[in-house]
Amino acid sequence: MDEELNPFKNAQKQIDRCADVLNLDEATRAFLREPMRTLIVSIPVRMDNGSFRVFTGFRVQYNDALGPTKGGIRWHPEENLDTVKALAAWMTWKCALLDLPYGGGKGGVVCDPKKMSTGEKERLARAYVRALGGFLGPLKDIPAPDVYTDPQIMSWMMDEYSAIAGYNVPEVITGKLHITGGSKGREDATARGGMFVLREAAKHLGFSLKVEEERLYKPPKELSSLPDVLTKSGDAVTVAIQGYGNAGSLAHLLATRLFRNVRVIAVSDSRGGVLNEDGLPYTKVKRVKDETGSVINYGSSKKISNEEVLELPVDILIPAALENQITKRNADRIKARIVLELANGPTTPEADEILHRKKVFVVPDFLANAGGVTVSYFEWVQNLSRYYWDYEEVYRRLDAKMTKAFWEVVEALKEFKDKDIDPRTAAYVVAVRRVVEAMKARGWV
Repeated sequence: MDEELNPFKNAQKQIDRCADVLNLDEATRAFLREPMRTLIVSIPVRMDNGSFRVFTGFRVQYNDALGPTKGGIRWHPEENLDTVKALAAWMTWKCALLDLPYGGGKGGVVCDPKKMSTGEKERLARAYVRALGGFLGPLKDIPAPDVYTDPQIMSWMMDEYSAIAGYNVPEVITGKLHITGGSKGREDATARGGMFVLREAAKHLGFSLKVEEERLYKPPKELSSLPDVLTKSGDAVTVAIQGYGNAGSLAHLLATRLFRNVRVIAVSDSRGGVLNEDGLPYTKVKRVKDETGSVINYGSSKKISNEEVLELPVDILIPAALENQITKRNADRIKARIVLELANGPTTPEADEILHRKKVFVVPDFLANAGGVTVSYFEWVQNLSRYYWDYEEVYRRLDAKMTKAFWEVVEALKEFKDKDIDPRTAAYVVAVRRVVEAMKARGWV
């Protein structure tokens, strides 16, 4: 693999940059560069035809200085350990940046869930928990959904852990179905948290996002029932979204419902993208995606590639797909003023340097998409107390957390102005300081 595209090497480069800024000692640097625990398991599963398949599973517990590790489980045919290690590292900094009492973890299984039946997926979910049961727990390591896993899979995993424990343990897993203890607001938490941060970034950069204040804390069902209004005015803030899964599609919905002057002009998925300078109505695009499997079948638009979506002359670019989308090969062609990273690791360190020179403000992934883990934390708290909140309370608490974290990053930018650090490094400074302080207080380094 090209080293620039190796996610764990990139995570380590980002840590090294931050360590240089903070002048960390060698032992602390070395500890932060590698996970504390890496688990690889073989998972036998009976398939529908009666045969057995053995799947490879991973769980990385990167650093637990601040609390039990927390992180999603990805099911993907190309899942690999370096990706899981990188994501676990980013979860460590994400939790620390949002001031959550968690360390970072991540899991994965090498499989293609698109080719598996419901029964096969349930048996794999339960077998994963059995294979890792001794390493998971509500005060030890708390999984959640990620790529190609969902609330139903999390509910099966919670049930399997509860069966092993002999009593109901909803707090062992977050991102569950509501009926099994899932939190209201978790379904759009990643995208909504991103919108709260985007609002603050616009304030910081001095351009106007006109907020629909009365809609800020409305659930997605209410927002999606509102009519599409395409902003026509010359002062419209234009947006392009790469990736139209859960985070990307909800970003389309929320950007056009929470702000009066936003116009989404391009969206894409794994098969390609569509562009319409007059704006893309969320309701129609989402219907086409659901009915045909891809946004490229939406009419009244120009078909473009995923690469072209990234390079459009828009105010805001939202990468919401996979890692390594903005690299040294295309960073010079990025024209957006703000890059809001809803995906994990979409920008390589080499590209970060180029974008910083171009004065593109990158809201780093572990800030921009931290709404998911923040509401997962809220879910865990509700499960532990067996007391549940309504949508408005969840969203208000999320808004407060995301807003506070953003302005802490801005303060770090000011503190190290003489070193000309970029927003990602500033976010690392805030997060790594907290982790290192806990490590030193505990006598680890």
